[in-house]
Amino acid sequence: MPRILPNLLLVIAAHLQLSQALPAGTPPAAASSTVDLPTVRLDNATVYGWNAVTVNEFLGIPYALPPSGDRRLRLPQPNDPYTTDFAAWYFGASCPQQDSTAPSAPAAAVPGLPSSNATGQAAADDEDCLNLNIVVPADAKPGSNLPVVIWIYGGSFQSGSASFYDGKLIVDRSIQMGEPVIYVGINYRLSALGFLASKEVKAAGVGNLGLQDQRQAFRWVQKYIGAFGGDPKKVTIWGESAGAVSVGFHLVANNGNNEGLFRAGFMQSGSPVPVGDITNGQQYYDFMVAQTGCSSASDTLECLRGVPYAAFKAALDQSPGIYAYQSLSLAWRPRVDGIFITDVPQKLVQAGKVANVPIITGDCDDEGTVFALSTFNITTDAQFKAYVKQYFFPTASSSDLDRLLWYYPNDLRAGSPYDTGFLGGLTQQYKRIASFMGDVAFQAPRRFLLQQRSQKQNSWSYLSKRFKSTPAYGSWHGSDLVNSWAGELLDYLVNFANNLDPNGKTQVPWPKYNNWSPLLLTFLDGPLPVTVTRDDYRDDAMDYLTDVSLRNPW
Repeated sequence: MPRILPNLLLVIAAHLQLSQALPAGTPPAAASSTVDLPTVRLDNATVYGWNAVTVNEFLGIPYALPPSGDRRLRLPQPNDPYTTDFAAWYFGASCPQQDSTAPSAPAAAVPGLPSSNATGQAAADDEDCLNLNIVVPADAKPGSNLPVVIWIYGGSFQSGSASFYDGKLIVDRSIQMGEPVIYVGINYRLSALGFLASKEVKAAGVGNLGLQDQRQAFRWVQKYIGAFGGDPKKVTIWGESAGAVSVGFHLVANNGNNEGLFRAGFMQSGSPVPVGDITNGQQYYDFMVAQTGCSSASDTLECLRGVPYAAFKAALDQSPGIYAYQSLSLAWRPRVDGIFITDVPQKLVQAGKVANVPIITGDCDDEGTVFALSTFNITTDAQFKAYVKQYFFPTASSSDLDRLLWYYPNDLRAGSPYDTGFLGGLTQQYKRIASFMGDVAFQAPRRFLLQQRSQKQNSWSYLSKRFKSTPAYGSWHGSDLVNSWAGELLDYLVNFANNLDPNGKTQVPWPKYNNWSPLLLTFLDGPLPVTVTRDDYRDDAMDYLTDVSLRNPW
């Protein structure tokens, strides 16, 4: 999911960056010699980190072999045993980012929309990017057995970087709370390098490589986190947007067998979504083949592995990105590969093929507003119907689509940003499209997961309605990052990682979610910042969207 951020969130994002990034060749200023540095022993190597007063940081540690050369477009391979001492002082490379240009009309209409992707990654990108960052309390040591939080970044599966997020914020707060945790931020392959999809990819068994990278990082944590003072049996996987969708997919991967790799999942703006078969991405695969000169090859997948990186990158940059007209109907996304993801994720949820671990999942109130900014040329009911059919439900009947239009009417008062009356209608159809986008990809899948699983595994859910007065955006997608990295939600996360329950001594009580009392912890602007509300808004519309999605996975 994308990182289209108003000016406010860009400022917040700047504060989330790791301010300790060091120029190449410069050792940490606090270290006069290696004697002063924190170390861990990995296999036969000593790894030198550096101390940031309350925490120790180990940056850019490779967790798999470089996925380049002949390993491009193949499953991640475990790294060889560590045999040479090294300094983990600098971020490793970010995975290649797909360039994307914001549409000119929304950029002019909505102040603050950046002109290119806004992930703000601090590290340069390169194919050799499967690395992770670890932040631990300064007094952590083998045997401390601290809970571990693994962060999976968002960015529409086309951009993002672990180096953009400051794990020190999480660990410092956990220390202050007396419930210390270890933070791990991981990089994973993106765009066509991580989510190539076609009949050729399916036959080769190399689908969903970005998810497979994440899984390999989880395995690395199981093997090595004890050396840092972590407990491999106390791992929580946590993500936002594409990262949250990833968490949702790990819940249903391997038919719900999580291999003991994690004991809890925390999803911010993302759940198991109703994607279809991996062959549905054939047109984008064929585009890459044509753009890279591989059309005449007898084995086009093997040809793509041998294409020079610059040519491959140039081709993927020409493929549809999150700012493209199709928006949330992403060209590069997880799909059903038949091996790792064996069926439509929501059908796996229905069948009970879900990792039976405690979960937290929540959304922002106006998830769809930023995704509707590329659809300003849709001005009539007929155009909206055609758009939904082409990009979301191509196999749906005309009557199904007519009913959908009835549930999502062309009425500014019913659209998103919600509860703003006639305000925020950038075009005749904008608020309507925003409402549909937010529900089809975020709100309805979240509610469906909870309805199916909250009676079987401990579940909590939230709704963020902060920044509601932001013109045209409302409580936009990504705005809850403020809560989780520097606000109340952070304390709930720390409690959850420690105790498998978000509730603590000082927080507003967060009731479990269940079908007879579907309650949401709700974040508001104003004098009552945290309250509890019912998850019963747009019930009929979301039930219908779920029904259509199950019959027509997109």
